[in-house]
Amino acid sequence: MKVAVVGATGLVGGEMLKVLAERNFPVTELLPVASEKSVGQQIEFRGVKYKVVSMDTALAARPDVAIFSAGGSISKEQAPRFAEAGTVVIDNSSAWRMDPTKKLVVPEINAKELTPKDKIIANPNCSTIQMVLALHTLHEAFRIKRIVVSTYQSVTGTGKKAVDQLLEERAGQVASNPAYPHPIDLNVLPHIDVFEDNGYTKEEMKMVKETKKILGDDSIQVTATAVRIPVMGGHSEAINVEFEKEYELADVYRILRATAGVEVVDDVAHNRYPMPKDAHGKDAVLVGRLRRDESQPRTLNMWVVADNLRKGAATNAVQIAEHMIQLGLLKV
Repeated sequence: MKVAVVGATGLVGGEMLKVLAERNFPVTELLPVASEKSVGQQIEFRGVKYKVVSMDTALAARPDVAIFSAGGSISKEQAPRFAEAGTVVIDNSSAWRMDPTKKLVVPEINAKELTPKDKIIANPNCSTIQMVLALHTLHEAFRIKRIVVSTYQSVTGTGKKAVDQLLEERAGQVASNPAYPHPIDLNVLPHIDVFEDNGYTKEEMKMVKETKKILGDDSIQVTATAVRIPVMGGHSEAINVEFEKEYELADVYRILRATAGVEVVDDVAHNRYPMPKDAHGKDAVLVGRLRRDESQPRTLNMWVVADNLRKGAATNAVQIAEHMIQLGLLKV
């Protein structure tokens, strides 16, 4: 297949290339796309060097699939051009996620909803993906009434500029080109994306809206607090979930252990619980610290960790393309 990776020189784009190679995706021709200033640069894929090309060059090549990770404004402008040319676009930005005409897909949950008409498919927000993957089978069993989630998000979710800020500050320097309005090293910022009129950030509201759309249930109540922490790779979430039905903790463990893409890491007697450093480089969503909320009935506490560049972005996007092949929506 002819595959374009738009934003190939960014953190997520680099991870996309790595995941495509690791999963042996059937790439016969690669089109790495980046901004005009990056055109002509070389990137390596499966031991072969490829020159970065422009958006128009990639479009003229009519790729079978284009995986976008270049920001919302570029996706909004360019994704329809590729779709009109017959390319299936899998977009990692927020541009199309809440568009009622576009599918928002976590393959383990709702890939079956994809049809031949879906030419632009939205990849959910990184924090949403790991949360809904940990919750969807519990929702099927016990019906979720309300979710209270607090996130502890890596600087890699912001991008290279934020990674550079953290490394410079950790080296005792003042950041030369900071990504954040405050220092991030030895600090915590309760501020991810822009603040909206209701006092929540855009990141927090993404989690609210996307959860309902992916799970197909507008009755689920969600409230979120999204926080940036000085960690390199791996988002963590403290999730408090209230169910409509009563549950047994043993059933929760059984259900989660049988959930595709989830790994239960919960042995507190031996200090085993999910941590970002253990999630780094993995595709699994790690779930642990499972315990009943003793302050109210039918409520569960859990701690969920995942590599935000992999299952939170690149792996999920590639899995969408894989499922489209399996469903006969993409021809190899």
